[in-house]
Amino acid sequence: MRKKAFLLCLSCLLMAGITEKTFAGKRVKPAHIQMLAEPKELIGRWDITIDINGKPAPAWLEVKLSGVKTLVGYFVSTAGSARPVAEVKFTGDKFKFEIPPQWESGTANLIMEGSLTDDGIKGTMTECNGKQYSWKGVKAPYLKRTTATWGKPVNLFNGKDLSGWKASGQNQWVVKNGILTSPKPGSNLITEQKFSDFKLHVEFKYAKGGNSGIYLRGRYEVQIEDSPKDAHPNSVLFGGVYGFLAPNEMVTLGPDEWQTYDITLVGRLVTVVANGKTIISNQEIPGITGGALDSNEGEPGPIYLQGDHAPVEFRKIVITPAK
Repeated sequence: MRKKAFLLCLSCLLMAGITEKTFAGKRVKPAHIQMLAEPKELIGRWDITIDINGKPAPAWLEVKLSGVKTLVGYFVSTAGSARPVAEVKFTGDKFKFEIPPQWESGTANLIMEGSLTDDGIKGTMTECNGKQYSWKGVKAPYLKRTTATWGKPVNLFNGKDLSGWKASGQNQWVVKNGILTSPKPGSNLITEQKFSDFKLHVEFKYAKGGNSGIYLRGRYEVQIEDSPKDAHPNSVLFGGVYGFLAPNEMVTLGPDEWQTYDITLVGRLVTVVANGKTIISNQEIPGITGGALDSNEGEPGPIYLQGDHAPVEFRKIVITPAK
């Protein structure tokens, strides 16, 4: 039997719902079927883990159908914000896309190549500097929740020391006069305890040019930044969920002023109240933001304070977990 006729017959069997049967004296294996995978199998959100010289690093991919035949998407690499993907090219069970550099070193495009597997996707990433790493991805969970019932508030910062926290590297954080301070760029500060759904109250202050952030479950950054008061709201400015959700107005009080965030996270739905005004109301966070600790979105995670950009101060951090 000619190869073309064989594939045609195999295609007919697949449309009939037969995925592994005896055909021409041989069993049709899933490996043979993969070459007939359809682009729709790639559509959706993917939590990705990249192997960076033996160390896992998180990333995220969303693939959408534009019109009737073109795949497009968004990609979050190991650093930076979500970036649009102009086209995801899909052939057989393999796909590929390129995006220009953002914060990466090097001048070439970042290239993601992958294929569908029985339990997800996998492939290689070629960085803008030419270095190549392998990765694997699984479908991101929906994180649908029922209405939360709240427990008792817990002070994450006791005003005295770093009890309940750990630094991501060499620690530069200090406590003085009841204020938690990162006096210079250095390590991030992470709670030892992990949380699922919660309400979080944070009081913070930054100097001129300040830049920090609060990571929810260690995966979703709410941006703290010295943004101009007259700036058009943007997902990478004050109050935004970095790279994904823009606040509806700019309510920053400016540098050297104590400010507040009251953040509610239930599943993927987040509400951000900044300085007493609701700037993000029950919006869905699509995926992890750059700088996330991992891409295991279905699991609880810590609160972490970004300390690797500029000095920042905190004086009150209270979390109310869901029961």
